[in-house]
Amino acid sequence: MKRTADEQLADIALEFVRQNKSRRRLRLLITLLFIGYLSFIFYIGIDESGVLETTLKKESPFVAEVVLDGTIQNAGSIDADDAIELLHSAFEAKNSKAVILRINSPGGSPVQSSRIYKAITMFKKQFNKKIYVVIEDICASGCYYVASAADEIYADESSIVGSIGVVISGFGAVDAIAKLGIQRRLYTAGKHKGFLDSFSPEDATAVAHIQTHILDKSHQNFINAVKQGRGKRLSKHKDLFTGLVWLGKDANKLGLVDGIADASYIAKTLVGVDSRILYEKEKTLLEKLAESSAKSIAGMIADRLTLQNVVAPLR
Repeated sequence: MKRTADEQLADIALEFVRQNKSRRRLRLLITLLFIGYLSFIFYIGIDESGVLETTLKKESPFVAEVVLDGTIQNAGSIDADDAIELLHSAFEAKNSKAVILRINSPGGSPVQSSRIYKAITMFKKQFNKKIYVVIEDICASGCYYVASAADEIYADESSIVGSIGVVISGFGAVDAIAKLGIQRRLYTAGKHKGFLDSFSPEDATAVAHIQTHILDKSHQNFINAVKQGRGKRLSKHKDLFTGLVWLGKDANKLGLVDGIADASYIAKTLVGVDSRILYEKEKTLLEKLAESSAKSIAGMIADRLTLQNVVAPLR
């Protein structure tokens, strides 16, 4: 039966509509797949960064764990401004039940150390939370200044603890340059302005001034801070404030630390909370690249040594 022109036109229109619907479905499917892919990549990125896990942990009680590692100095590994900001965040966190300061440092600037000490003392009162210090490899000099502000200090048996003293060091090359026929030409305004010059004879008056007004007074500030923080727990050992250091167990006997323990033990046993959230200074891209390169080189060396140890007996 021959179809009319109108019927043919209607069929063409219907086919056009069907094709348009198919295209729209295809575009919608592709769009949904693309959005799903981006969502998956975003989730993986968040999951690997630990942001999601940390956010979920903060919804229930946890222990805030601050990590400080390196020399204490302005714009250094442990800068007072950065350290105080981390500590404030840890204390301020709504569900943090206590703060653990995990520290590893040979010391550094007395001013930077004093600022962190005072901040810890203030935060304890402001937020009414306890802070525990956990010493890793070493906590000497300015590091112990900081640690003594804590409610309790713990260390490993092999941790190096102490060095309650102050030092200014230099060298003298007066005789050496004289033998070489070199003359030191130093021009100053102020009689003792060049007293630390290594190429000039020692200034006895300036040395006495440094000892009395810089070293001795700084040392006494240090001692006062330790006594205020540690109180009656300190022993009366004659060498306690002489600048000597001790290992963890001996430091415990002297009252410099309160026991041998790690962060996990403190969180679970003393605070009674299993969950811990890390607070540490965010590394720059350059630092991350340097750390990654160092780990890669160390891994290559370790692999090489392992290979040599395995192959050697076969020769």
